[in-house]
Amino acid sequence: MSCLLRVVFGLALSVLLSSHLNAAIYEVGPGKARTKIGQVPWNSLKAGDTVLIYWSTAPYREKWVLTAQGTASAPITVKGVPYNGLRPIIDGSGATTVPGQNFWNDERGLLKIGGSSIPANVMPAHIIIEGLEFRNAREGVQFKTDTGAASVFARNAAAIYVERAENLTIRDCALRDSGNGLFIGSYDSPATRNIHIEANYFSGNGNANSAYEHHVYTAAIGIVFEFNQFAPLRATSQGTAIKDRSAGTVIRYNWIEGGNRQIDLVDSNLPSFVSNPLYSESQVYGNVLIENAGTDNRQIVHYGGDSANLSNYRRGTLFFYNNTVVSKRTDRNTLFRLSTLDQRADVRNNIFYTVLPGTSLSLVDRYANITFANNWIKPGFLSCYCTPEGSLLQSGWITGSAPGFVNEAAMDYRLVSTSPLLDRGIWPDSRVLPDHNVTQEYVKHRLRKTKPLNAVLPVGAFGR
Repeated sequence: MSCLLRVVFGLALSVLLSSHLNAAIYEVGPGKARTKIGQVPWNSLKAGDTVLIYWSTAPYREKWVLTAQGTASAPITVKGVPYNGLRPIIDGSGATTVPGQNFWNDERGLLKIGGSSIPANVMPAHIIIEGLEFRNAREGVQFKTDTGAASVFARNAAAIYVERAENLTIRDCALRDSGNGLFIGSYDSPATRNIHIEANYFSGNGNANSAYEHHVYTAAIGIVFEFNQFAPLRATSQGTAIKDRSAGTVIRYNWIEGGNRQIDLVDSNLPSFVSNPLYSESQVYGNVLIENAGTDNRQIVHYGGDSANLSNYRRGTLFFYNNTVVSKRTDRNTLFRLSTLDQRADVRNNIFYTVLPGTSLSLVDRYANITFANNWIKPGFLSCYCTPEGSLLQSGWITGSAPGFVNEAAMDYRLVSTSPLLDRGIWPDSRVLPDHNVTQEYVKHRLRKTKPLNAVLPVGAFGR
């Protein structure tokens, strides 16, 4: 660690100590009093406590459950301390379960949050996980249980498995090479709620030839994904980048590359979710969505449901605006699939670019209660490779051979300074304002840029 970083880190510790005088800081790593994660008193953490896990040349091969309660002003923080930009690694291969803990579904996650006998099974609350890399929670990978018995991870294991939680933040972590990168579940009551997934890196998750494991698979009342980078899933995986069954889903300012679909917003079977007013609200804006060449699903975004119970399907409006969608497919592509005529979408200010002629791109798949306004697209596009059902409204199309990317080959999808799309945007639907105005943009990778409030919006994800 450089001298400057030591000073900054020392100041951060001082702030923590001064703001939570009764809280404890537990340090884990080479040269520390605790060299193993299992030496932290996980079963007795209290509000304001901080666990610092320092980078080590060898991964930490340990797994554990976190069931504890912080507060809004004194969260419980588990933080990785990097070295030369390298995060500390938590590896599931050969991992040993922390002694003195007892919890169910231990084959489902490397770090589990909620659901334990020891520590006591309270609702985890106000927890921050940041700056760590979790990997190798994958089917068949061996670990040891709390009794020392040999076991293996399940097919649907996750790098981080949340059984239930409230006010949980997962930030600046790498979740990779697992069945699911992140799995967040919920009970009907009390429900998992207020989840923030920020600036994380997802790579190589999913299982070969399976559509049931994903980069993220989530269910919560109130969940925000922002500034995350979703790299391609495992080779031949048929999983999705974001598979979500939440009420109040916000997906903004992310880089989403690949996946059977990039975004799959489907139904919940929990009555408290389906009856929640947030269940009809979904905002997707400021993202870069990249469809790679291959055999994945031709659809970019799916909205509605995928179960046999149509009564549980989302019935609100998907607001999809100021996104940049790039298709590298060598065959046809479809932008949106609505599950039934009960779903709607408001689609504006987006770039829909394909490397093929516009005739390779269709707007919808069968059901078409969608309003398109002020989007860029190549000429020759099709409404549907079928006769669409519903009300497909289109206005203000901007067409051309290319939108004016800075460097398409280098995947720099910002717009050149002379692009007319920089100042061609219109306001989002009034129903998403002011909470979901476009005030920031994604910066490669996992960084951000703030836009002036009420700035003229561009078409696409990138402005001036």
